[in-house]
Amino acid sequence: MKVKRIVANIDTPNVAAARRFYHDILGLDLLMDIGWIATYGSQEAMTVQISFAEQGGSGTPVPDLSIEVDDLDEALERVKKAGIAVEYGPADEPWGVRRFYVRDPFGKLVNILAHAA
Repeated sequence: MKVKRIVANIDTPNVAAARRFYHDILGLDLLMDIGWIATYGSQEAMTVQISFAEQGGSGTPVPDLSIEVDDLDEALERVKKAGIAVEYGPADEPWGVRRFYVRDPFGKLVNILAHAA
């Protein structure tokens, strides 16, 4: 398994407020906006993104960190083998990802995901 991307998620009751700073001031592109979450980054090759969310989707809390992997089943197997409890999923989400939530050693909620092929 290879980690493909790491996305920081910021919990906010006002997703639109992110646009002023991250788009208007810093010049990041709006890469995705599905209402409860907006993701900013670059249309050019970029490995860092910041998302602002009112919820985690599907009634879940906003994760502290999202990590995209190329093989979700392998990641899930590794998590289970390490004895880490899965707090949500794995679930196929309507926005095109398969994911599960776990907590890291510091108690941060981590969303591990893969995009649907």
